[in-house]
Amino acid sequence: MSVIDLPHARRLAFGVVLGQSAATVMAGGLAWAISGRLAAFSALVGGGIGTAAGLVMALVAFGRRAVDARGALGAFYRGEAYKLLVVIGLFVAAFSLMKVAPLAMFAAFVATFFVYWIALAAPLWPRGRARDRKPAEPRPAAAADATHTTRD
Repeated sequence: MSVIDLPHARRLAFGVVLGQSAATVMAGGLAWAISGRLAAFSALVGGGIGTAAGLVMALVAFGRRAVDARGALGAFYRGEAYKLLVVIGLFVAAFSLMKVAPLAMFAAFVATFFVYWIALAAPLWPRGRARDRKPAEPRPAAAADATHTTRD
């Protein structure tokens, strides 16, 4: 069983958004170097969509303190629903209002998901912390008795 530290989880969620922003900027720079200005703009749009969706999720899920587990779970479900609506709405807007390079846009969007997956998997990965180690085996009674000898 694992206990979730809410302030730490909130920091992690907003840290993910910051990481997604950095990945967006890097994807834009990489797209510019490979394909030029339109690809760079498209990558920034795609990464921006992923980052905006992550921000909405973090704000909704951690916006208010949940009184109980049911409230916290409901906040996460609402956050995921709003995140999906933001993604759909912004992709529709991007394709209908802008000229974009779809491959660069989707590649940067996917890059924001990699940041999300890595950041959320990292705290779960065992690192040899004291609480993650197996407890020491007790010494057998025979070995403990062998240190004491008696004379008749």
